[in-house]
Amino acid sequence: MVDEEEYCIDIITQTSALKEALSGIEQLILENHLTTHVIHQIKHGKEDQATKEILKVYKLNQKIK
Repeated sequence: MVDEEEYCIDIITQTSALKEALSGIEQLILENHLTTHVIHQIKHGKEDQATKEILKVYKLNQKIK
């Protein structure tokens, strides 16, 4: 769109929609990870690894805001 010199508002609208879509996918992946992998880690004595992953995601999320 930029190369084709589309109207700026149209480009911003499209990039905003893309960010929302990616955020939705990210939330689904995170939910899946927490409800499967993290639970598995905890059940199998890997609480430290689970905690580190949860904190990493939390910190990444704080940077985005």
